[in-house]
Amino acid sequence: MRATIIRQLDLPNLPSASGVEILGETVYIIGDDSPYLYRFGANELQPGQAITLFDTAHFSSGRIPKAIKPDLECLTALTDARTGETGLLAFGSGATSAREGGFWVPIGSKPAAVTVYPVALAPLYARLRELLPAGVTLNLEAAAASATELLLFQRTVGAQAGNFIYRLPLAATLDYLQHRQAQLPPVRAQHFSLPEIEGKPAGFSGASFHGGRLFVTASVEDTTDAVLDGAVLGSFVGVLNPDKPAAALASFALLQLPDGRPYRGKVESVAVRRTLAQGRYELLLVTDDDQGGSTAVLVEMQL
Repeated sequence: MRATIIRQLDLPNLPSASGVEILGETVYIIGDDSPYLYRFGANELQPGQAITLFDTAHFSSGRIPKAIKPDLECLTALTDARTGETGLLAFGSGATSAREGGFWVPIGSKPAAVTVYPVALAPLYARLRELLPAGVTLNLEAAAASATELLLFQRTVGAQAGNFIYRLPLAATLDYLQHRQAQLPPVRAQHFSLPEIEGKPAGFSGASFHGGRLFVTASVEDTTDAVLDGAVLGSFVGVLNPDKPAAALASFALLQLPDGRPYRGKVESVAVRRTLAQGRYELLLVTDDDQGGSTAVLVEMQL
């Protein structure tokens, strides 16, 4: 497997990109310290009008301060089978009490008229914490939805023991989030071992289903703190199948530059832009430099 960068584009005025999804001809991106859902044309990545997720008085500097930011890290497109609505679900990381909120954003035939619905996640996140090993902080960094399941990806930097995928039935989860039922959905936690760089394990950072495959990203930081950032050592792109035996669960490629050198950026999320040929894909990644800068990265992936 190979994953090679073919193009990089700065994303000005979009701080700290953390999640990306593609619906139709539109790319949607969230930032972990921004109140907006950003829209871009899928073909040329030209910016469109952003969607306001929530009002805040703390964005005057262009970034919500770390102590109070909602830390929206998880973004996935899905269809609610009960209502037929297709939309985007955005979740906070859950690493602090300020990061336990989320939003459901239906994307209809008139994308200019978008209504944003906040969702409360504290009770669900309390349940997720119960399934973590002792001493591990909840830190959700990615989400992906199939027709039947919602997957939430726990990132534990500096330790293999805390890299989990939470598996929730999609219909029951949406019923809970949209107050159609009061009972929490059942949750399964599945542990994964991820590749390492310089002896330091990667942590999940992005995920997206495409054509029945689950594409994931994982990055390596030189830190053990779920809130504080560390030096970035590199990022991986992979394909993962949670339903296969352990020996066939996943394969990963270290993300590299066109000249073959390892890419040292911090990949935050992934979406499949198009299929190039059998086993070849063009991926759209977003990165965050931990200083507020964001980049879109186009990658050719060969399985």
